[in-house]
Amino acid sequence: MLDLRLVNATFRTMDPARPLATRLGVWRGRVVGLDEEVDGLPARQEVDLGGAAVLPGFLDAHVHLAWTGLRAGAVSVAPCARVDDVLAAIGDAAAAVAPGEWLDVVGYDQRPLGRHLTSTELDRVAAGRRVLVLHDSGHACVVNGPVLAALPAGASHVDGFLAEGGMAAVRALRQPYSLGELTSALRRAASVCLSEGVTTVAEAGVGGGLITHSPIEAAAYQRADLPIRVQLMVAGTLLRDPGAHPSDEVPRAMDLGLTTGFGGPRLSLGALKIFTDGGMMARTAAMTAPYVGLDHSGQFYDDPDVLRSLIVDGHRAGWQLAVHAIGDRAVDLALDSLAAAQKAFPREGTRHRIEHAGAVRPDQLPRFASLGVTAVVQPNFLYYLGDDYAAIMGESRADWLYRGRGFLDHGVALVGSSDRPVTAGAPLRSIEFMVNRRTERGNVVGPEEGVTVEEALRAYTIDAARACFLESELGSLTAGKWADLVVLGEDPVGAPSVGDIAVVSTVVGGEVVSGARLW
Repeated sequence: MLDLRLVNATFRTMDPARPLATRLGVWRGRVVGLDEEVDGLPARQEVDLGGAAVLPGFLDAHVHLAWTGLRAGAVSVAPCARVDDVLAAIGDAAAAVAPGEWLDVVGYDQRPLGRHLTSTELDRVAAGRRVLVLHDSGHACVVNGPVLAALPAGASHVDGFLAEGGMAAVRALRQPYSLGELTSALRRAASVCLSEGVTTVAEAGVGGGLITHSPIEAAAYQRADLPIRVQLMVAGTLLRDPGAHPSDEVPRAMDLGLTTGFGGPRLSLGALKIFTDGGMMARTAAMTAPYVGLDHSGQFYDDPDVLRSLIVDGHRAGWQLAVHAIGDRAVDLALDSLAAAQKAFPREGTRHRIEHAGAVRPDQLPRFASLGVTAVVQPNFLYYLGDDYAAIMGESRADWLYRGRGFLDHGVALVGSSDRPVTAGAPLRSIEFMVNRRTERGNVVGPEEGVTVEEALRAYTIDAARACFLESELGSLTAGKWADLVVLGEDPVGAPSVGDIAVVSTVVGGEVVSGARLW
């Protein structure tokens, strides 16, 4: 007997063997079959969906849940547009914090201010508190004197501004957040994801580097008992020499030697996350030529030889690699390192990924394909930030930004994601941008890179699942897979505005976990 039969809907299955259906059966949280396969079976409950559109739950292949949840509860200086207003807001918040304690400030973006804040200015309003002003990109920060004094020798800064490795040093000093804080933050962030139709996320780095919050951070995900499926990427900086047997070919590992694939249907280990450069918002993405109007071309996260060594060792130890590379110079480093790793230690089915792939030259596209590397992009960056990014790239490079068609035409797997909380993360808005390439201000960036609605939907369902080694369980409405669904107010295929479609309900394992309680 079925637990549930859903009828009178347009099921876009994302399964090319059976792309459309009108009925779907569920038993013990999994899809049993479609249409005639379930028509004659008794069911404990049958629900008429009134013609709604139903898709597999969206997979967001690159998010920061803890950061998202903590950011929602932190002091924000957005959308302040004057330095004096930002400092006044920080001063008011500092007064409510005990002397000597940390004050975390979010919503900071130097662009509308015309310059960065300085440590001297922060000291003037901090009243003895340690102030950490987090840049919206996640790749930089501004701190005050007490924080600078506690940083290790060699952590370079410019009047309190630190980026990439310097930012990571601040993160390490700021730790730890408590597991209670992190658990609450994860639950807040998961609730937002579910409201947008996202049923599975890949947390893009725990355990070290720019996005770490506790040395035992993974315990918060285990304790939180989230209603969303989570795959954890492990920060590459967490790895160390485990003293394994030489024949194991494991030069570096996390404790116990666990790698990609460990875990269950709710919480598992995914890729090894490795940063190579920064971000465009902070002007630290590593480009081969300078940004327009600036005298520099970004920076690497660490010494290139150190990064190459980490990539090769991670590959050798059996990890899937998720290499953060935004600028084209960083993409060169990532591709060269992945090629060297595969040549030295051949492996089948690695499914290595380049996260962001923000500015990819035409000559780099065939290299993605030949190496079998997946491009995990964030279309929402260009929706919200595209006008700025196009300006700093200049006319000759704007078409390289967060490509779509270029990847697909070269046979490169294309996966959509959000990188929340850098910008808002709703998949439907990103899917719309992947099609029309139109920014929030109405400008079109890289019009030749537009894809079809169906291709964009694949990037957030079955192709995202494959990028996470989850395609046997998720990503399409296929018999045997988990019944993770999103019920929409309108079918995205043919809709005049995909980004405005309502998410009616979100379903995980056959249970409604967000939105209207349809059953």
